[in-house]
Amino acid sequence: MVSVLVYTKPYCPFCRWAKELLKSKGVPFKEIDVERDLELEMKMRRESGRDTVPQVFIDGRPHGGFEDLADLERQGKLDEVLGLAPIGGGSADAGATEEVVILGSGPAGLTAAIYAARANLNPLVIDGLQPGGQLTITTDVENFPGFPEGVLGPDMMDLFRRQASRFGTRIVSGEVVRADLKARPIVLSMGDGTARRCRALIIATGASAKWIGIPGEAPAPAGYGGRGVSACATCDGAFFRNQAVAVVGGGDTAMEEANFLTKFVSKLILIHRRDKFRASKIMQDRVLKNPKVEVRWNTAVTEVVGDGKVMTGLKLKSTVNGAEEVLPCQGLFVAIGHQPNTAAFRGQIDMDEHGYIRTMPGCTKTSAPGVFAAGDVADRVYRQAVTAAGTGCMAALDAERYLEEHQHV
Repeated sequence: MVSVLVYTKPYCPFCRWAKELLKSKGVPFKEIDVERDLELEMKMRRESGRDTVPQVFIDGRPHGGFEDLADLERQGKLDEVLGLAPIGGGSADAGATEEVVILGSGPAGLTAAIYAARANLNPLVIDGLQPGGQLTITTDVENFPGFPEGVLGPDMMDLFRRQASRFGTRIVSGEVVRADLKARPIVLSMGDGTARRCRALIIATGASAKWIGIPGEAPAPAGYGGRGVSACATCDGAFFRNQAVAVVGGGDTAMEEANFLTKFVSKLILIHRRDKFRASKIMQDRVLKNPKVEVRWNTAVTEVVGDGKVMTGLKLKSTVNGAEEVLPCQGLFVAIGHQPNTAAFRGQIDMDEHGYIRTMPGCTKTSAPGVFAAGDVADRVYRQAVTAAGTGCMAALDAERYLEEHQHV
């Protein structure tokens, strides 16, 4: 058995995902919390060459973070790296057809799972690229009913998961890379080369953070991703204690990131390409009243610059007169919106010009029979946890009715 060390911090959702993935493999590991131990944190940085958690070491060798483990899992190579015996190659292809499969484990997917499980549909949830959805990279959630004092996003999604599991939902790691929505039963091709089949499908794959697409933004070693550039303040904010960092964006996500980061940084520069924010008034007020925050209106980031090892600043350009400058700072947090995770279904289901799945008025039915969509994957307007949960409920009820009406499909 290999030796596995995982360097973590308490409020890092990516750390939770990495640990869950290792637990799902039955692999014992030692967890090392670097939150309050600067010496351990510096040791992790030296040995891994990266400034972000989690960092996973297998037999003393760094293997990156959750994204790296997830990539290995999608390629079917993680078992080999962990020294596990291969698990029967084509067994999933020969498995029984599921009544309902739910893709995604955010508020929409897990609410659908709760309702489907209580209807005795024995649902199977496939976690997807971001187990727990976008709320796992959110700090305080203050607008979800039932939490008068607010709740941390990762903690709320843990409660959703536990409730779904309580009623018998099965949750597995994996990603659907292709789907045959016309086949009966529906066929889902997984990233590890196996397949799943189901009579009804609920797509709740959500949306992923957008990147700017500028030089220097890519993950190391090509750019400064993990060495100054991040999309998760809760994961990486504490690495920037008493430093100057920038946040790009103008919506609620950007305000949340900025507000959280002010707990650690000496100065926060909020960069927005327009002259007003899109964020809700209460979120704007919190940030604009914070003495650590400086706003750069009508400004775009054109490049991340550094010394080859770490980020040292940003190239900025005025969207009004084209004037350019270099802003010295040690971190960049990108919060410019999201795009729906629908690539696996393109060409088989009706979508709008932005890739959001179209549903029929008043329900979650899609253009493909037996396929339903819930949450941010079909919502480009509201994109709230509570609306996602509501459509998850609707999707489960729609799927239940479909299965009753098509018992022999």
